[in-house]
Amino acid sequence: MLAVEITTPGGPEVLQPTQRPMPTLAAGQVLIQVAAAGVNRPDVFQRKGAYPAPAGASDLPGLEVAGTLIAGDLRGTSLKIGDAVCALLPGGGYAEFAAVDASHCLPVPKGLSLTEAAGIPETFFTVYSNVWMRAQLQAGESLLVHGGASGIGTTAIQLAVAKGHQVFATVGSDERVQAVEQLGAIGINYKTQSFEEVVLAHTHGRGVDVILDMVAGDYLNRDLACLADDGRIVVIALLGGAKAQLDAGQILRRRLTITGSTLRPRESAFKAQVAQALYQEVWPLLEQGKVKPLIYQTFPLAEAAQAHALMERGDQIGKIILTV
Repeated sequence: MLAVEITTPGGPEVLQPTQRPMPTLAAGQVLIQVAAAGVNRPDVFQRKGAYPAPAGASDLPGLEVAGTLIAGDLRGTSLKIGDAVCALLPGGGYAEFAAVDASHCLPVPKGLSLTEAAGIPETFFTVYSNVWMRAQLQAGESLLVHGGASGIGTTAIQLAVAKGHQVFATVGSDERVQAVEQLGAIGINYKTQSFEEVVLAHTHGRGVDVILDMVAGDYLNRDLACLADDGRIVVIALLGGAKAQLDAGQILRRRLTITGSTLRPRESAFKAQVAQALYQEVWPLLEQGKVKPLIYQTFPLAEAAQAHALMERGDQIGKIILTV
């Protein structure tokens, strides 16, 4: 089968088309004929040698796909051979065929194409598991999203707005401010505005209840400055660095929580739990058109290097997808 492999750690050019054997299926797995695969920031880190695949996972990059179920063990699921599905993978998505746990597959929402559906799993699993399951965003609470124009950011904004929350989003240009405001967020250009000041002004000094932070580093102290009492910060990436010096006294006095997670190495049962929560809570929103993965650009699978170059430039608003 055609696949794209990482020949050596490095820049986008190390992503090369190759021929690989078809994946073999373990117990509980299914085989998907891939129509499209999402490109995500962890793929870039893996390509650079900074984020190796978990033990037992494919060495090929790619954490989400959409396609057709063609074989495998479907016991305990409502799926059948021939169904159009999207799936979360620990790796192996940059290929014509992918093996995945059946419990990590979901039917493609009605009204969405396979290309659109390929932009769902990694971002929606990540956002839902962190904002609603870990940070426990409640009715009437507000959310601040850093990286608001990314796939994660546009997903978080849409889901929170659809559920009735006030949402703030930081982005790096006025064009992106307009993009996130069209999704229903209050956009903040972090290059020209202080996000702390904007949040505090709009919340009358109270602050936000939950912050989804993919920056970390020195952003954490700034997060604390605009976090409401009993607020929660969820760190999901370290684009600004892994270390920060914090005022722990403020955390104690105001009962603040800083937590975080990374999805890829989590156990299969947890991912299955998230899949079921998404199917119950989010799939209706997708099928009603209230939420939709935003596709910025598509590339043929063999042009994965160009897709990575685009992601590293940071020009996109929404998702980058590889088509097979």
